[in-house]
Amino acid sequence: MTTQQETRPSAAAKPVRWAADAVAAMREGARLRLDYSARSLWSVDRMIEEIRREGAPYAAVEQVLRGFGAYTGEVIVRQTGGEWWATGGDHWVRTPDGRLWDPIEEAVRCYTGDGSLRLLCRDASGGGPHPR
Repeated sequence: MTTQQETRPSAAAKPVRWAADAVAAMREGARLRLDYSARSLWSVDRMIEEIRREGAPYAAVEQVLRGFGAYTGEVIVRQTGGEWWATGGDHWVRTPDGRLWDPIEEAVRCYTGDGSLRLLCRDASGGGPHPR
């Protein structure tokens, strides 16, 4: 018997771990339960907005943003049947329609006030425009 983790492409290993770390950190630190649903991304967007308003320097929140982006990518993978792709240390999600999405970069855009993980998921799931 194999687990989902063992049968997934190796490109998924790091982002899946980052996503799980973000889920654990939010559960323990913020008492926020993330369940890998598209709806949970509302909470993630709000959490990034709070971090941004507090004025935390990017270097201090870089790992948190990476975790939130990976979590979003994993939501997209589960919603669409997509898969993680990796090249040169960067990680993207490829949806079954062949489009590539960069949820980790979108988390950074959220931090700068110019993005939404919830909307990225909606778009990747077929409800919106082509990625940037």
